[in-house]
Amino acid sequence: MNALNALRGRLAAPTAPAPAPVLAPVGAAAASRETRDTWFMLGVIAWTVAPLLLRLPAWVGVLCATVLAWRGWLAWRLAPLPGRWTVLAVLVLTAGLTWWTERTLLGKQAGVMLLVVLMSLKTLELRARRDALVVFFLGFFLILTQFLYSQNLLTALGMLGGVWGWLTALTLAHMPSGRPPLRAAGGLALRAVGLGLPVMLALFFLFPRIGPLWGMPGDSGRTGLSDRLSLGEVAELATDDSIAMRLRFPDGVPPPQERYFRGPVLVHYDGRQWQAPLWMGRRANDAPIVHPQAMPNATRWRYEVTLEPTRIAWLPLPEQTLDTPEGFPPLGNWPVRPDGLGQWRLIAPLGERLKLDGVAWSAVRPRPGLGGMGIEDALHLPPGVHPRTQAWAEDFADELQAARGGRRPLEAGELVVALLRHIRSQSYSYTLAPPPAVSDAVDEFWLDQRAGFCEHYAAATVVILRSLGVPARLVTGYQGMDPQPVDGYWIVRQSQAHAWLEYWSQRERRWVRVDPTSAVAPERVSRGSALRPPAGLVSGALDAVSPGLQAQMRRWLEGMDNRWNQWILGFGAQQQRNLAQDLGLGLNDWTDLVRGLGLLASAAALAGAAWAWHQRQHQAPWARLQSTVCADLAALQVPALPSQSARQWAQLLRERWATTAQEPPAELRAALLWLLALDERRYVQSPPPGPAHYRQALRQWRPLARALRAAQRRLAK
Repeated sequence: MNALNALRGRLAAPTAPAPAPVLAPVGAAAASRETRDTWFMLGVIAWTVAPLLLRLPAWVGVLCATVLAWRGWLAWRLAPLPGRWTVLAVLVLTAGLTWWTERTLLGKQAGVMLLVVLMSLKTLELRARRDALVVFFLGFFLILTQFLYSQNLLTALGMLGGVWGWLTALTLAHMPSGRPPLRAAGGLALRAVGLGLPVMLALFFLFPRIGPLWGMPGDSGRTGLSDRLSLGEVAELATDDSIAMRLRFPDGVPPPQERYFRGPVLVHYDGRQWQAPLWMGRRANDAPIVHPQAMPNATRWRYEVTLEPTRIAWLPLPEQTLDTPEGFPPLGNWPVRPDGLGQWRLIAPLGERLKLDGVAWSAVRPRPGLGGMGIEDALHLPPGVHPRTQAWAEDFADELQAARGGRRPLEAGELVVALLRHIRSQSYSYTLAPPPAVSDAVDEFWLDQRAGFCEHYAAATVVILRSLGVPARLVTGYQGMDPQPVDGYWIVRQSQAHAWLEYWSQRERRWVRVDPTSAVAPERVSRGSALRPPAGLVSGALDAVSPGLQAQMRRWLEGMDNRWNQWILGFGAQQQRNLAQDLGLGLNDWTDLVRGLGLLASAAALAGAAWAWHQRQHQAPWARLQSTVCADLAALQVPALPSQSARQWAQLLRERWATTAQEPPAELRAALLWLLALDERRYVQSPPPGPAHYRQALRQWRPLARALRAAQRRLAK
């Protein structure tokens, strides 16, 4: 039995068995309603799962497309659905492939994979009403899973179309008779969306904002910085143009040399990989902090930043953010100040977009003290690593000392200046794709290849400084912003990920920032212009047609997405209070919101009752006419029912009068003519009558009924 026919039959007459499908010849000119509705449902399924397939393994897309195409072919042929064993075999195959791909059947990725395949498989067993309802519910749930991956504006618009499609399919299933056009069902679904839109907006505005109560296992964020670094990993981020954060500066934009956003500080080194310390917080041997307000040359920069989710437990805030930013959620253990390394470190990765208002300072160097580190941590090099670079460093220091006449030991600052001068003079190059290292990456970069990305220069400089007894550490984060703001917001991208270093100045008793990239590629620091990979086929064609067109399109889309983030996704508790104050509603806390929500629910209930009364007044005249006519005929001992037509009432009235063996009076003939005219007007003539016609008919019937009762009493005497 075909599924949608079964669903329509049960909705129309739940106790009657669904009719058997009528086979149509293959290649019929017009598809049956069953085929059309099934194809429409399959199209909605394809629209819903298509964005998910871009993030799932290829076998999921192949299997899903195969099953949907098979189901569409069965609908065209009106052929029987496959047996349960076939569906079960495909399900077992799916579970095996999921386990082979993810090594688990739990978690976000594995769960979405199984859900997509289960949706397509469910179309092969639509044999009852409950099967159809399961498909509809799965479709709406799949729409929600899209937002586990992306919550941007394009995703929301695409899923809004998916909601309309599923509502249309549900509406078609509740139209059991005839062949209603898709346009009519879609219009009815669109009206339902329109009726629910005010309720949705009110709930969006009034529902109290709370923090996330749960997270998906294994879902630690997106691409971006890491707490570990091997040479070449930052260069890989240079090809990622996704947005890391958006910033707005109410009092002016800081100069390029101050556009550093501090992420993980990497101290430990095993000869191949740099790693951030595992401890968190501050240590007792930190020197007291002198607040920048007490410093004569300090400059204050206020900023508003919207951070995208990350995969690390660090907030890459502007350097020298010393005070707690405003905007941390009320729930959770958020930091109140940076730790001893100047990092804003969290307990867990940032799993959702976060908007903060903070203050950064320029003309202020990193805080005094070793930052909770022992001197040995910032000097450690594993035994035997980079022997050629360490030997070169000793010769280089000896040459500097000899050039100075050996009057006093070299200071760390003098050594750093000499290293930067060496980089400028020895034809080092800045590239995303340095030649691959054969054995020792640092030795080959510094002495042979002389071509690398920012982490090559920073890591090699730290190795040289440590080998000469100067404490140094590697710092990662972002440097620079897009050349032009979008809607007043400056954009920092993943492609602007950067690495620099800090060395310990014994004379000044503080950490000093050094960016070796400025010696080989000063435009990278002065303009924040990251290296770009070669243009692809599509982007190259767009630039060939209109130079700058791709950049303009990207800025427009990112501006729209930023408005979506600020007005919709970023609409939190503070925005609720601000908007309520602007509207004069006085909603100050969550209790006011709950009371407002209760008042709104009461008003909505009253409005719904008024609408129901209006609809009853609009639709009830025919029902009132039916009940009045049947009651009057029952008084005349005519067994009329509301489910019968007016022609049947006339026939019953004629038969009842014939049993009396009396001459029909004129009142009877008038009543019969009125009933026949009512039947013709309701079922034959076009357009069908409206409520006003039935109200007028009711006024005409009442004197006829009284006349019939009077005639019956007169003849009874």
